[in-house]
Amino acid sequence: MALVVICGQPCSGKSMAAVCLAEALKESGSNHTVRVIDETSFHLDRNQSYANMPAEKNLRGVLRSEVDRSVSRDSIIIVDSLNSIKGYRYELWCLARAAGIRYCVVYCDADETHCRKWNEERREKGEDAYDDKIFEDLVRRFETPDRRNRWDSPLFELWPHREGIVGSSAAILDAISYLTKKVDSKTRDVKTLQPTIATQNTRFSEANSLYELDRATQEVSNAIVEAQSQALGGPLNGVSVGQGLPPINISRPVGLPELRSLRRTFIKLTGQTSLSGRPPPSDADSAKRMFVDYLNRELANA
Repeated sequence: MALVVICGQPCSGKSMAAVCLAEALKESGSNHTVRVIDETSFHLDRNQSYANMPAEKNLRGVLRSEVDRSVSRDSIIIVDSLNSIKGYRYELWCLARAAGIRYCVVYCDADETHCRKWNEERREKGEDAYDDKIFEDLVRRFETPDRRNRWDSPLFELWPHREGIVGSSAAILDAISYLTKKVDSKTRDVKTLQPTIATQNTRFSEANSLYELDRATQEVSNAIVEAQSQALGGPLNGVSVGQGLPPINISRPVGLPELRSLRRTFIKLTGQTSLSGRPPPSDADSAKRMFVDYLNRELANA
């Protein structure tokens, strides 16, 4: 249904924002499942995860994979992490687009001085805190979201050092309104991302559709080869491939290489059509009927 990306400097209140948003969404009466994905979900230590580039890259990969598995039109996923790199936010936006769901960014806009103070206070309390060297490195590399970028829009901004973070914060309420608002043909302020051919997964009506298509076309090809071998080069009045199915009309010998080429082309065309039209057949008889019709057209025009 939606993907929410929480971003901000280290110790800027992102986890608090994620909790407030998740609780407010549940209290809003939304029927969608709300889930927060963060480092603690995988028992990852923040200092070890950002100790070097390979570790940080692995952390982003783990979170991205979990988001990819979790996004759906029945759930609202909140990604609670630094999400400080605009290229990474773009990757998350692409996942939302491929899923055909809503997307937004909640930015905890706190200056470095307050974030550094809050980090020190956590360390004094014995809570999870960043090492000074890692904290300064993360602050230096943070890329501020820009609402002009499609992967940073819509952008809801929180100011934790001025207003605090509560469920009634203006940005939280605006985000909830955006995520839960019903959309119709006249709605202009809520955007549901639409998958493109490059990101859309091929839709099959059944999990074994491709297998059934491959097997059915192979059985038809085998029937043609066997019928021609029994005819010993003589004329064929029609090749039967099953009860209730149309016969294959062959007026000339068809070699195995030509059959293989026709079969590959048919499977390719069927897969391409399924991206924008109906899914390929999920049962053998339907696949055979489609392939027989295709062969009759192609062989008649050859």
